[in-house]
Amino acid sequence: MSFTSPFGASTSKPGQGSIVLDILPPDKPVLRTVSYQYPLKLVAPDPLPPPNYVKDADDSVDPAIPRLIHTVFLLTYGGGIVAGDSIDLHVRVDSNTRLILLTQGSTKIFKTPSPELVSRQHMTVNLQQNSALVYLPDPVQPFAHAAFAQSQVYHLEKGRGNLCVCDWVTSGRSARGENWDMYEYKSRNEVWTAEETGKRRLLVRDNLILDKHGKTEMPLSWRMDNYSVFGTVIIRGPIFSSLSKFFLDEFEALSRIGGRNWGDAVQPELLPHEQRRYERQQREKTDGLIWSAANVRGFVLVKFASREVEGSRKWLRDMMKEEGSLLHKFGERAMLCLK
Repeated sequence: MSFTSPFGASTSKPGQGSIVLDILPPDKPVLRTVSYQYPLKLVAPDPLPPPNYVKDADDSVDPAIPRLIHTVFLLTYGGGIVAGDSIDLHVRVDSNTRLILLTQGSTKIFKTPSPELVSRQHMTVNLQQNSALVYLPDPVQPFAHAAFAQSQVYHLEKGRGNLCVCDWVTSGRSARGENWDMYEYKSRNEVWTAEETGKRRLLVRDNLILDKHGKTEMPLSWRMDNYSVFGTVIIRGPIFSSLSKFFLDEFEALSRIGGRNWGDAVQPELLPHEQRRYERQQREKTDGLIWSAANVRGFVLVKFASREVEGSRKWLRDMMKEEGSLLHKFGERAMLCLK
């Protein structure tokens, strides 16, 4: 005896997910959609008001400040991405809303039986005018003999969305002696603007390609110069203008070749922010951390690398805590992955 389901066939595919953050009239931001299919899993805790959400005496607030900030954790069943898995996540953030995307630990990429069987992850984000996204995940951790390719594509309506995103990868399970032993790792970040005519224009593209040998027989671990972490931070928009300026100013203040004072003159007493900078730079040396920052078409692109994962994690946390605007506008939850 056969049974016919009264429900229509599902149109969703394995690995597909959707996050839609809308405004419920008159001004309440709500997660209208949070859907996912195995192996992707999304968890959305209760939203929180921003730390600077303070009502005036007449019970009004600044309309430019959202009433709530939503957070979604991006997870995978089993704690990692298995060979051949494919994840496709679509995110839409409405005007005057703010979204935080996080993970709950490193995104582990399990080994593949064949270099041709590549695990994939793709995320498309549409940001409406005056919306903001903070995406500070834990690093990707490809195991030995893993093959993985991911892409993050951001679309800004009329170029007016706000972004603060981090994309970083580690050398593998160092406790088991892994040192950039994956077959292949690729990560691509693109930011596009949608013009009023309907045409799209590419604003920035950042590509990272790591493979076992590349065009040379030199192993990847040799080419990485003993660094265990490599990452990029992309910052854009007026909401993050103070953070952008801070990275550029701190990079400008780094010691340069020939900049050392070789004289015997007594050094002047440091101001508080100069003392904090000096202490942080000493930690950077201890952790073997190097970094750079550049202004590219209105974006600030920050590149960093360190000998150990914790070195990069501490540095990112110190930089963002010292500047302070991210915590002030989004709260402690935005930096959970840097603790």
